[in-house]
Amino acid sequence: MKYNLLGNTGLKVSELCLGTMTYGGKGWAAAIGSLDQQAVDEQVKRAVEAGINFIDTANVYSEGLSEELTGQAIHNLGLSRHDIVLATKVRGKMGEGPNDAGLTRKHIFQQVEDSLRRLKTDYIDLYQTHSYDPLTPLEETLRALDDLVRSGKVRYIGASNVAAWQLMKALSYSIYNHVEKYVSLQAYYTIAGRDLERELVPLLQDQKVGLMVWSPLAGGFLSGKYTRENETEEGARRANFDFPPVDKEKGFDIVDALRPLAEAKGVSVAQTALAWLLHQPVVTSVIIGAKKMEQLEDNLKAVDVQFSPEELQQLDDVSKLSPEYPGWMLDFTKGDRQA
Repeated sequence: MKYNLLGNTGLKVSELCLGTMTYGGKGWAAAIGSLDQQAVDEQVKRAVEAGINFIDTANVYSEGLSEELTGQAIHNLGLSRHDIVLATKVRGKMGEGPNDAGLTRKHIFQQVEDSLRRLKTDYIDLYQTHSYDPLTPLEETLRALDDLVRSGKVRYIGASNVAAWQLMKALSYSIYNHVEKYVSLQAYYTIAGRDLERELVPLLQDQKVGLMVWSPLAGGFLSGKYTRENETEEGARRANFDFPPVDKEKGFDIVDALRPLAEAKGVSVAQTALAWLLHQPVVTSVIIGAKKMEQLEDNLKAVDVQFSPEELQQLDDVSKLSPEYPGWMLDFTKGDRQA
């Protein structure tokens, strides 16, 4: 297991991060997983044994139950809180009241206390805004997050699921107003969905913001279970929750390229898809989540899969984005200004 710096900080996080959306099974998350405390304890134990020191959850996962199960597992296993980098999120709807969602100071302050209680801890290492809130002024959100860092309840702050202009606006506000700035972005990125590369990847590299990848297997599409002849396996993730959206025709072309590579290396299709992400310089940590222990065991082995430059080029060719303006124009005009 390798450890990478989280953005422009000195904090080291494992290249694989344990995701917890499969914990609990309440509300909309029931379609993704419903692991109980015993299963959660087993997953956390195995992940830590494999070298993972990074765990990601959110207040909205199973209506708070995921956080409870995660915190209880750390307690049950007797793990040192200092050795775990614990991340959670805020923004989603957590009640029926008019102020039970969003990124207002009121909601953030309420939710951080609830998350701390559920996680059985007195601080959160990485507190992430789960998406954009169009109703709340950006400065209100960032000032509230800055106050949490200064109070000691939060160590670092991160963003998730935002556009490039929104992230850059937030970073600029923080820099010029001397408040805490986002050190990471949690975003959807996979060999079957490389949209992030158009605007966000260049921004992350330029601003030295870390990247945590969610749904690296495209909601199970790259698990190896799906083929053109069998698009929906009974009981599998996409049979119940067909998300994130995938261009299936292109996706099957990618699977067709991954499968022979996997067979030649004696690994699974899922491992090759995860390993492709681990070979991307912008990626800090890839979030893996599993309903079954064998899935977790399979995903953990992705850190050992290596690609030659020729194999990486082959995968890039089959999965690359179609040219889009202004990207193609920028590529066309940069030739006379290469270092």
